[in-house]
Formats: sequence, structure tokens, C-alpha cells
Amino acid sequence: MQRDRLYLTGMVEACTRIVDLTDGRSLAELEQEPTVRESLLSNFTVLGEAANQVSDGLRDAHPDVPWRRATSLRNRIVHGYWAIEMDVILTTAREVVPEMLDLLRSASAALDR
Repeated sequence: MQRDRLYLTGMVEACTRIVDLTDGRSLAELEQEPTVRESLLSNFTVLGEAANQVSDGLRDAHPDVPWRRATSLRNRIVHGYWAIEMDVILTTAREVVPEMLDLLRSASAALDR
């Protein structure tokens, strides 16, 4: 349970950074700003690695969290960096991550009960 709390905290922080990094930025800006792009990819990697490490019990207790999707994106980034499509990353950041952040916060709050 302590490890799950650590992983959830890391995931919440990564999601928060992803939202912050993409807020108000266009795809062209992300493609032209290597530091921001690399930070964004790094946070997706952290998110996916932590999602892969949480316990089966936590996954089972919160099946609405897209654990596998986060892990799959992490694998795509790590193993296919040269072929990352930033439009997919930006869309994921805007359409998936905010909801995932809410779900992760709920999962974290449930651990505190």
C-alpha cells in the first residue's frame, strides 16, 4: 500500500505537469520547443512507468483508471522515440490526462481512508 501511494503521487504530479506544459501551447510550439517537448515526454514516461508498477489490488479497485493506456504510451515513447507523433501526445494530454488526473486523485484519496 505504501508503494501504491508513492506511485499514485508520482502519477498525479506527472499528470499535473503534462496539463501545465500543454496549457495554451499549440502543436507547432511544442514541436519548436525541445525543452518543453522533452519534459512532456519525460512526464508521460514517469506516468506510464508508475502505472505499470502499481499493485494488482489498486488496479482492480480502480478499473476506470486507464492504467494500460498509460503504460502503452510510455513504452511507445521509450522504445520508439524517433517516431513519436506529437499531435497524438498533445491530444492525449488534452483529452485523456485531465480525466485521468481526477481518477488518480480519487484513487489516492481512497488509500487515505
